[in-house]
Amino acid sequence: MAQKTSEKGLAGATAPVVTEPGRVRNVVLVGHSGAGKTTLVEALLAATGTIPRAGTVTDGTTVTDNDPAAVRQQRSVALSCAPLLHRDVKVNLLDTPGYADFVGELRAGLRAADAALFVISAVDGVDEATVGLWEECAAVGMPRAVAITRLDHPRADYEQTLQDCQEAFGENVMPTYQPMLGDDGQSVVGLIGLVSLRVLDYSAGYPPREGEAEREHLNPIADDRNQLIEGIIAESEDETLMDRYIAGELISTAALIPDLHKAVARGNFYPVIPVCAGTGVGLDALLDGLTDAAPSPLEHDLPVVTGVDGSPRPPLTCDPDGPLVAEVVRTTIDRHVGRVSLVRVFSGTLRPDLTLHVSGHGMAERGHPDHDADERVAHVYTPLGATLREVGQCVAGDICAITKSGSAETGDTLSGKDDPMLMAPWSMPEPLLPIAVVAKTRSDEDALAKNLGRLVAGDPTLRLERNADTHQLVLWTMGESHADVVLDRLRAGGVELDTEPVKVSLRETFGAKAKGHGRHVKQSGGHGQYAVCDLEIEPLPRGSGFQFVDKVVGGAVPHNYIPSVEKGVRAQLEKGIVAGYPVVDLKVTLTDGKAHSVDSSDAAFQTAGALALREAAGAGQMALLEPVDEIVVRVPDSYVGAVMSDLSGRRGRPLGTDTEGDGGHSLVRAEVPAIELVRYAVELRALSSGAGTFSRSYLRHEPMPAHLADQVRKEHALR
Repeated sequence: MAQKTSEKGLAGATAPVVTEPGRVRNVVLVGHSGAGKTTLVEALLAATGTIPRAGTVTDGTTVTDNDPAAVRQQRSVALSCAPLLHRDVKVNLLDTPGYADFVGELRAGLRAADAALFVISAVDGVDEATVGLWEECAAVGMPRAVAITRLDHPRADYEQTLQDCQEAFGENVMPTYQPMLGDDGQSVVGLIGLVSLRVLDYSAGYPPREGEAEREHLNPIADDRNQLIEGIIAESEDETLMDRYIAGELISTAALIPDLHKAVARGNFYPVIPVCAGTGVGLDALLDGLTDAAPSPLEHDLPVVTGVDGSPRPPLTCDPDGPLVAEVVRTTIDRHVGRVSLVRVFSGTLRPDLTLHVSGHGMAERGHPDHDADERVAHVYTPLGATLREVGQCVAGDICAITKSGSAETGDTLSGKDDPMLMAPWSMPEPLLPIAVVAKTRSDEDALAKNLGRLVAGDPTLRLERNADTHQLVLWTMGESHADVVLDRLRAGGVELDTEPVKVSLRETFGAKAKGHGRHVKQSGGHGQYAVCDLEIEPLPRGSGFQFVDKVVGGAVPHNYIPSVEKGVRAQLEKGIVAGYPVVDLKVTLTDGKAHSVDSSDAAFQTAGALALREAAGAGQMALLEPVDEIVVRVPDSYVGAVMSDLSGRRGRPLGTDTEGDGGHSLVRAEVPAIELVRYAVELRALSSGAGTFSRSYLRHEPMPAHLADQVRKEHALR
């Protein structure tokens, strides 16, 4: 929940405030689950005195105090922001979940950040999912650095992990520090700075003893230092410094730091820092690296903006005195304070008591329609996870939080009400795992609808669909863990609900011509009902829809009752005949019938039309049609064979395989029945060790195999 500064573990904590964008660093921590991102964030907070000791603000970095889902899953499930102050620079650490299901939280962190710190475990190394994250950052030119963690683990292997990083990420991944082993020859007790040529000795704990590197330290690092200097100078394109280096001059730290900063900011050079949250090794080195090498918001290209009507606007600059333009990068609902929005300010200065314009892109298919509203911001906060500390302003380039906004959703733009703007959206993956939810009681239905609306507003990777064919309420999620979190949050909101198997939108159709006779004759309470009609049914090509033709002669069916027959037929088509699914692609011809001058009615002829259609179905070789999707699966080349074999087992028809870009990944295209893809998001991840992704699009409906169609009919008969 939102807490005050005096809460346990935060007594005396001061919210860091800056007035210049150049004194801000926004760094997102990424890496696979278990690499130690959250533990590292807490250690850095403790090292800078932001919190008394690591572990006291688990709510600030894992959201466990107000999110039962994180407690149950024992891992971070949401983006959190933890700011600290180091050497008069405010560093906003954006901690992201490492599990693939929460990629939406990762994308939000990337949007808010100006640099990414890849946290790689010296125990587990680099996996395919982390390589994918690296490629994603490369695609948008995000500056990157690497922290190799968990050096105190018995199975830690720093040198091998460094080599794995270089092989996976490229040759410009270079260490800026060399680990120094203790007397046992295994434990890391210090670091040797390759740039500074200073030794940091942590054998007595944190902070370290610092001194000049001696000859015994210099010889082992000579080659690494030369490679590092050459890499920094080459990527910073500093020809003057290169000439001095070639001439044999000993390059000073003061001369190298600006070039290191430039090389990293260009997104072409990636420093590596060994660090151990448990022992404190490297924490100060990492903090120095984040402030010295990571780019400030002044060096990061800003998103494109337009007017809310799409009209062009001049490019933004990170200017505190410029027009106010900010973006909601994450929205949560706190049970005590209501809606809490994490906001990145790109231009201008956000202050309390301002009236802002809130505008959002339309994603109606995910439950996010276009919206525009003016709202007053009462307070501005610096967040420390879920703890909110009130501040007087938030300048361009910084990150803050606002509360109780009535309409702000993740991805919305906040701007001045007199000149409202809209930022270009960031890309979000399509949720591909459906979960059907049902309120346990009628009284829970309203609570379910209300809470679902809140969750969808805050999570762009969640899509809500009420399927008109199956009458199911379906949540489209990123995977099982994402689904579990959503369900936990719904239940925590007081909603009693169940899940049920997801139904696929099948269709029924006639496989052959048929005739049907409908006779509805009934006496009730002195009033009769009388209607007779004869129909001819003819199947049409796929996608033709429904046609109704009147060929009655001689007024056998009075003209005013012919629309009633069609209405009854259409109603039966919508309800289905053999399995409860809509009937499509047929031509119905009314050929004959009878009426009574007194007892015939609109309702009677509707019933007769439906009866005639049902009778015709008995001789019409009814078939079930299932939807078929085209899917594109992206996997590393080594998994192509396994994916092709798996798709074949799903009744898939391959369309081809293409090599993507410079190689390493392939795109497998296939047509697959949608019923075989209900859990494919989970199964592909298991098949490809988390490296595979896919997209899908509807192609057509086609006949379902007879044995599967019989099973569907039997299940329908039992209901």
